[in-house]
Amino acid sequence: MARILVTDDDAELRGTLEKLLKLRGYTVETGRDGLEGAKMLATQQYDLLITDIVMPNQEGLESIIQAHKKYPTMKIIAMSGAGKTSTEVYLRVAKNVGANFTFQKPWNPKDMLAKVEELLSGVPAA
Repeated sequence: MARILVTDDDAELRGTLEKLLKLRGYTVETGRDGLEGAKMLATQQYDLLITDIVMPNQEGLESIIQAHKKYPTMKIIAMSGAGKTSTEVYLRVAKNVGANFTFQKPWNPKDMLAKVEELLSGVPAA
């Protein structure tokens, strides 16, 4: 089964996403911020990175750039809830630097799972 890394400084959201993905059978590891996620990416390979954009220690945009450079075929989902205007800007930049898809927080669990499955299978969701 696919290996997924989730990085988000919001412990509740990170835990919710981890449980949701594990219920679907995915192997999930989590990082509290971009720096912790970057350290994990430096030593292990994942099939998918799901990252928040605005985090302490290292922003998600930097994490996306690093991940995309080291693992160009790894799929990436970026998410943000920094505020309407800045969220749209952050998510647009995330797509430009390598994210395959973006979600504005709060996201719908059904939509998140559908996008994860689509990216990992290579088959577009219906």
